[in-house]
Amino acid sequence: MATEKTEEKQITEAMGVARRAVDIAADRGAHDVLLLDVRGLCSYADAFVLLSSETKRQVKAIEEEIGKELRAEGHPASHTEGEADGGWILMDFGDVIVHIFGREERAFYGLEDMWRRAVPLIRIQ
Repeated sequence: MATEKTEEKQITEAMGVARRAVDIAADRGAHDVLLLDVRGLCSYADAFVLLSSETKRQVKAIEEEIGKELRAEGHPASHTEGEADGGWILMDFGDVIVHIFGREERAFYGLEDMWRRAVPLIRIQ
């Protein structure tokens, strides 16, 4: 019973972090923001946030803002990889992975297709 409550609390917290990342990205002008529930499909995360940006500068600005805001709220990224110049930055918040793409890179890598069995929770065009 205690284990179930702890797991439920972790999932609730993860989804809260994911929703917060969605809000921050949308406020920063990200396009096609998608929150996917990947529980049961992925062993290393509960949620993916996928979003697109128009420019490399905006990719970097979104990454910085998500990192700053979530860190201030007690959820620092444990790992970040990629570069704005490469068109894809991945931010690892434990149970939440945020993917910040340039438009072309998002289409090229096709994570939505790869994770098509995931449950879409939020989509902001």
